[in-house]
Amino acid sequence: MVTGDCGTGKTTTIRRYTQTLDPSKFKVLYLSDSKLTPRHFYRGLLEQLGFESKFYRGDAKRQLHREIELMRGIQHLQPVVVVDEAHLLDREMLEEVRFLLNMNMDAESPMALILVGQSELWDRLQLQAYAAIRQRIDLQCKLTHFDRADTEAYIKQHLGYAGADHDIFSDQAIDDIYRFSSGAARLINKVCTHCLMYGAQNSHRIIDDRMVKRVIEGELS
Repeated sequence: MVTGDCGTGKTTTIRRYTQTLDPSKFKVLYLSDSKLTPRHFYRGLLEQLGFESKFYRGDAKRQLHREIELMRGIQHLQPVVVVDEAHLLDREMLEEVRFLLNMNMDAESPMALILVGQSELWDRLQLQAYAAIRQRIDLQCKLTHFDRADTEAYIKQHLGYAGADHDIFSDQAIDDIYRFSSGAARLINKVCTHCLMYGAQNSHRIIDDRMVKRVIEGELS
């Protein structure tokens, strides 16, 4: 399970992680649907495997298990299922996830499952009603907001990727960016992009705190 507040980079982290998986050993299946139902869940996975789903949920579930077993036994591929925006799943869908992971009387799991959602997902699973699901989570990763040092390093790393050979944001500018974003990567990206466009339009080589304040108050307020 991967959780974090809005804008802390959950989907980016998962995308980077899945890119590191050897495609000759793993098959990544990705679902992101705020109104995901068990039927849509099985249909979405089967379609990504190249099959038309059976109409009834039970039939589709057995069909998925069968195709996964064939994939593992013949192609020697381990399925990795990523369910994004999992904090929006209702109780019925979360229970279906638990049933899906049961195989051979709970002796093994047919797939690796990664639930990705906002922090409230983990808080919700602390309730006694979700104990059976919580107990099946082997690893929980929580993405936090950057601190001031992380924010500066993050900005400089991105500028380096873009080919910058000198510092563009002043220390005071980074202070203001950090205060505005509270260390959320998405907001850091947004304010920095606006500042760089403003600086380019006005032929500035350095983004200072005055320019950051102007962008925040004028474009992002």
